Amino acid sequence: MRPNPGSEVRVTDREHSLLVAGVSGQIKVERAIAEIRSARPVAVSGPQGVLIATPVEALDGALSADLQTLSAGHARLLLAAPRLRHLGLERDAPGALALPSIDLARITRLAVETDARIDAPVCALSAEDEAALELMHLALVLPALVVFPATDAALLASLVQVSLQDVIDYRSAQTHDLTIISRAPVPLEGAPESEFVIFRGGEGLRDQAAVIIGKPDLSTPVTVRLHSACLTGDLFGSLKCDCGDQLRHTARFMAENGGGILLYLDQEGRGNGISNKIRAYRLQAQGFDTYDADEVLGFDHDQRGFAFAAEMLKQLGVTIVRVMTNNPIKIAALETAGLTVAADQRIVGRLTDENVRYLASKRDRAGHMIDHLDQASPAHGGAKD
Repeated sequence: MRPNPGSEVRVTDREHSLLVAGVSGQIKVERAIAEIRSARPVAVSGPQGVLIATPVEALDGALSADLQTLSAGHARLLLAAPRLRHLGLERDAPGALALPSIDLARITRLAVETDARIDAPVCALSAEDEAALELMHLALVLPALVVFPATDAALLASLVQVSLQDVIDYRSAQTHDLTIISRAPVPLEGAPESEFVIFRGGEGLRDQAAVIIGKPDLSTPVTVRLHSACLTGDLFGSLKCDCGDQLRHTARFMAENGGGILLYLDQEGRGNGISNKIRAYRLQAQGFDTYDADEVLGFDHDQRGFAFAAEMLKQLGVTIVRVMTNNPIKIAALETAGLTVAADQRIVGRLTDENVRYLASKRDRAGHMIDHLDQASPAHGGAKD
């Protein structure tokens, strides 16, 4: 805003800090995430130069033609390690395939089709490539992208640009950048004395909910559950999982047993996002189990992190916990984050013909502590913890 003639302009310390924050690396990464989710390319800079990164999800005929001109034959397709393994390559690291031409059909085949196989040599990624792939994970899109060196100054000036170091620092910074935004009593069925505490922060500045049920004694081990959001199960009662059962059982148990804290975390689809979760469900309908379906899409078995959940508990004054979970990863994550896990307790949902196979995969392939499956015969389906 332009001041009136003759007026004195003074910038307070707070205003100055906000101006500085506006160009910080964290803000740049958040802007890059928004661009990727809007199907637009971003620029990633590092010691080896600047590259233009475009998510495969964004590609169509027109954009492919533009990239063909701009890349001048120097484009590469970056794929995550799980996708490369599905394509038949024994590899624990992501890799790149040369794209002398931006062939949309070939890119789609290599990035998403179930029966594709590697058709060219795979090279290691640069640090800038790795950062660009990390941005895809943060944006909750498929971990497949087209990159090429930035040589057009006008194009570079038009794109959001983020540095390699900005991306490296982002996750750790977001873990501790959590703020309580609002809180209020919200009576629940089976747990009428409940309070919702909403945190903002974590990856993507998404809102996270802590539900304090009853009046837990913070001087003793507090019963807690880390529950990742499941739209299909929690809200719609999907038979492919027992998530809704786990959620409501937890609330009732805490209400009847001295209270507790239920963290409802925005980590749909084991951290892959709702769109990729539904893609995985489609693959499960074709016969893939939950982990193989995620691998087809380029995801590891579990993309979630729980350090920010531990930070939420710490801000609520919790230091010693009794965890309601079947997932040993959650127990280990809380301990790594500095909380004392005094005990853990299994949580059981109903078995359906649609979820038994998925629960068995969790037990047999990821070590989840699920003992009640002996009550049912194998079937197709899916669930999460």
